[in-house]
Order: sequence, then structure tokens, then C-alpha cells
Amino acid sequence: MKPSAIILAFFTLGCWGLDRSTENGEAAITDPQVECSPYSYPLLVAQRVAFPTSWKPASILQNDSDANARWQSIASSVPNTQPKPAPGSSGASTFNYKADDPDCWWTRSQCTTPKLSGLPPDIANVPEPSTMGYGFDDGPNCSHNAFYDYLASKNQKATMFFVGSNVMDWPLEAQRALADGHEICVHTWSHSPMTSLSSPSAFAELYYTVVGVTPTCWRPPYGDVDDRIRAIANGLGLRTILWKYDSNDWRFNAGGVTKAQIDANYQSFINQATTGTFSSAGAIILTHELNNFTMQESMDYYDQLKSVFKYIVPVAVALNKTQPYVEKNYTLPTFEQCSGTTTVSPGSTSVSAEPSRSGGGPTQSEFPQNKKSSAATTILTWSDAAKSVAALISCLLLY
Repeated sequence: MKPSAIILAFFTLGCWGLDRSTENGEAAITDPQVECSPYSYPLLVAQRVAFPTSWKPASILQNDSDANARWQSIASSVPNTQPKPAPGSSGASTFNYKADDPDCWWTRSQCTTPKLSGLPPDIANVPEPSTMGYGFDDGPNCSHNAFYDYLASKNQKATMFFVGSNVMDWPLEAQRALADGHEICVHTWSHSPMTSLSSPSAFAELYYTVVGVTPTCWRPPYGDVDDRIRAIANGLGLRTILWKYDSNDWRFNAGGVTKAQIDANYQSFINQATTGTFSSAGAIILTHELNNFTMQESMDYYDQLKSVFKYIVPVAVALNKTQPYVEKNYTLPTFEQCSGTTTVSPGSTSVSAEPSRSGGGPTQSEFPQNKKSSAATTILTWSDAAKSVAALISCLLLY
């Protein structure tokens, strides 16, 4: 007999010894049904009014003088381009967009080199040969403990693209990603198609996104980005991360997409790695922390991916970016530390146009093992790339 919501809530509030007030306690839960039962986090509740409504397109709060000032400081650099129809909407198929792609609109053309002067190119692959930039969209998922435990068992770090509204719902799950040493990037506040939003709303989607530290990277939901949105992200110090390969795992059971089709997408990616497609430059494939199916697919294919890529590392490591956040007290290992070779200058945030060849070297075990220090605490914050907006959740930093 399935337990009632009241009984389940009673159970998860600690009446049977479960601790749902700390990251360690939440990470110890092994029953997905218990993991996904709601809990209250007092620090978050106290600050809730300082942020937009969850799961609705964000807007700048009227009484938020910092956000308004920040928007005004970058607004003049944002093109006066009209919003576009949301992908899949009734107006998308009839939208009259110029064939020469003046806005470098990824949804229409997969353009990754902005037409607007002064914007850096998007990152859709990685320069290091035989390397996979490993990451997952749409987290944190409430039932991710088994998945994160699996990654920890492999000493595997990844880039987690977190949705702010998800972190509002599952703050301790977000905290675990930092505690486990994963890289955190922005995936907007409400997961709305960004080019369909007004510029102030798009700004708010990035400004109020929940992260544990101040990130310098973001990924547009659905890949929906153009130069107007890139300019806003650039004004907040965020580099746009896309992909070239797509598992389409998020489409499972949607529109008739089957597990067999998603398996075939993974296998095609693996086959390309096997035949040397990534021997001169690495790759990024789109995968998700969206639900139990997408996480299980990632676990099912991990060993095969590990067998065909020399290195599987977070995107920042694949770019040899050791400072993934504005805060300087948190660093990632260099690619040299992970591979035993250097093809991009250690500590550099730039990507070489002509990636050089890497030889063999140490495996993923070169990542520092997780070491949690009860004294090394910080505050999980909603932040833009220039400053922390509001202190919310205590969390442990590594390294």
C-alpha cells in the first residue's frame, strides 16, 4: 500500500531519524520517494521574498535596487532586437527571420560565432583531444542521490547546469553538488526560452539564478540564444556553453521518442569517438539530470564513454579554466593535472583555436578526492557574476 502524503511527510521530517536539515543528511537518503518529498529549509524561507516566483519567467523585482542598477549598467550594450517566438509555439513556424541570420540565432541556424562585435564565441566543443566535457542540465533533481553516489564511486566530476527554481525546491540537493566538487553553471531561473523574453526579463533569468558560488558560465535552455541574449550574459560575466551532440534523453516518452532511439544516440556518439572523430579536439554532448531515466542512461553508458575517451572532465577543466567562479578560494584542477599534459596554458581562460595533441597520462583519479572540512563553510547564494545577491544556505567547499 502506497503511504499517504501525510505519513510520508511525517517520515521525512526526521521522525524516524532522517536528517533533512543538512547536505550530509539529505545525501544519505536512499529511497527516491523520500528524497522527493518536500521539506522546509528555514534560511531559504526567510529570504524567499527577495526572489522571483518559481517556475515563472523572472522579472526584476521593483524593490531590488541592486538588480535595477546592474541592469541599467549593461542595458546600453544590449541590442534593441525584438523577442522571437518561443521554439515550438504557434508563431515559430511562420516567424519571418532573415536568411542571413543577423542575430546568430542558435535555434534557427546553430550559429555559435556572434555577429555582434565584442562578444566571445560560444563553447560547443572542447579543445583537448580525445576529451569529453561532461555535464548535465536541469538539476538539481530531487532523486539524484543514487546518481551522485555513482559519480562519486568513479571519482567523476561534472558540470551541473542548475535551474534556479529547482534549487528553490531542492536546496540541499544543490548543496551536495558543490560539496561533491562538481562545477556549477547557470541554467536560468525558470527554464524559459530566452530569446522569447524581453531583455529585462532575460537579465532577471540570469541574475536571480541560484548557485552556490558566483559562476562564470551558463547554458541557454533548449540552446535558445541569440546576440541580444549573449550580450546580457556577457554583461553578467557569463560564458555561453552549448553542445554539438545531443543524446535527446530529455525527449524520452515525449512525442513517441523511445529508449531505443536514445540508446542509438549514445551509441552513435561512442562510435564517433571510437573511429577518431575527436582525436584532434574533444566534444560536449547534451545530457540531463532531469529524471530517473536520464540519470540511469548516463550511468549505463559511463563505462563505454570512459573506454573511448581518454579523459572525461568538467567543461571548465577541459578548457583549462581553473577559476570557474568569481570567488578565488575555489579552484578546479588544471587539465595538465588530469591528463599529465598541457595543451592550453595552465590557469588560462582562453581556448586555443588550434588544439594541440595530448599524449597519455593519469586517469580521472588525478582529481583531488573530496575532503569536507566542518570549518570551511560558506553561504549558498543567488548571485550574478559580479557579486553575491543574498546569503541563503550554508554549504561546504572543497579543496
